[in-house]
Amino acid sequence: MSELSPAAQAVWNAFLDRYEWEVTTEELFAVAAALRAAADQAAPEKQVEDIQYAPQAYTDGMRDALAVLQEIADELEAQ
Repeated sequence: MSELSPAAQAVWNAFLDRYEWEVTTEELFAVAAALRAAADQAAPEKQVEDIQYAPQAYTDGMRDALAVLQEIADELEAQ
């Protein structure tokens, strides 16, 4: 496995803390898919009722945070 960013390593370590056996590529992809699903569901666009009242800085911050989840998922899938 190549070196991961600190954020991706934290996610990977949290996953590994729950397993006592070697993790397969399929499980790695499952973690990445879970991150993508969480990012998709938390997207400001999914919160239609709230987005019209949220300050732009809030929605921009949410988008940035969700982009980080996507980047972590990309890193994990690249392993």
